[in-house]
Formats: sequence, structure tokens, C-alpha cells
Amino acid sequence: MGTGNQATITVETIVHAPVEKVWEYWTEPKHITQWNKASDEWHTPYAENDLKVGGKFVSRMESKDGSLGFDFGGVYDEVNMNESISYTIADGRKVKIVFIQQNNGTKIIESFEAEEINGIEMQQAGWQAILDNFKTYAETANEE
Repeated sequence: MGTGNQATITVETIVHAPVEKVWEYWTEPKHITQWNKASDEWHTPYAENDLKVGGKFVSRMESKDGSLGFDFGGVYDEVNMNESISYTIADGRKVKIVFIQQNNGTKIIESFEAEEINGIEMQQAGWQAILDNFKTYAETANEE
């Protein structure tokens, strides 16, 4: 994915919803703020997304008690509607998300270059928890 100097971590899930709905919930800020958290102690009060090559995105992730927070953002390298997204995080790491329509839903495979501060297992668990929250939201949210 990148320079080859960093480990690549992959997380995945199957969402029991059509790929069009999965794409919408993954990319629209009004939905991102509902699912983008690794645990119930965190939330995303703000998200912005310019979904096009060269477009920028940012999600403000904060602990609910207000003690911690950070902006997670980057720039899109590739956008293939209902199929895949690639982007570069602000720190230079690469991420790729693939959406595969299946009979019973949509398989999401998300691969990202590991950062060097936290262990691989911790990073994988955190990204998987966010993906699991997305799955729950996409399968249970009411259509607007």
C-alpha cells in the first residue's frame, strides 16, 4: 500500500444491507457522526467529507467526558462509487476500503498502514471496533 516500511493491518465485516446503503452510511457526515467510535466512551460530534479524488475529510473524535480528542482526516487518492475508497491520512499513512456486494449483504475490507506508537493488536482492535459499530448502525438505522 505504501512504502513497505510499515505493517499493513486489515479488518473486515459483512453488513447485511445493500452496497448502496452501506456506501451512503459510510460516506455521509450525518451518518459518520452516528457510528464513528471505538467504544461508548467516545463519539464523533463533527464530520466533513468531500468525497472525490483530492477531496479532504475530517472527523472530530472526542471522549464524551471532554478529556481527550483529535481530528482524524486526510485526502482521497481514489474514489470508485459503491466499490472502493483509498486515502492518505494526515500523517502520511495509506488506507484502502473495498465494498463487495454479496447475496446477503456487503463485505467491507479495510486495510491501513500501522502507526508506530501503539501496538498492532491495539490498532487492529480499535479499527475493528469502529467497523463493528458501523455494521450495527447500518443494519439497524431507520431510513430517512
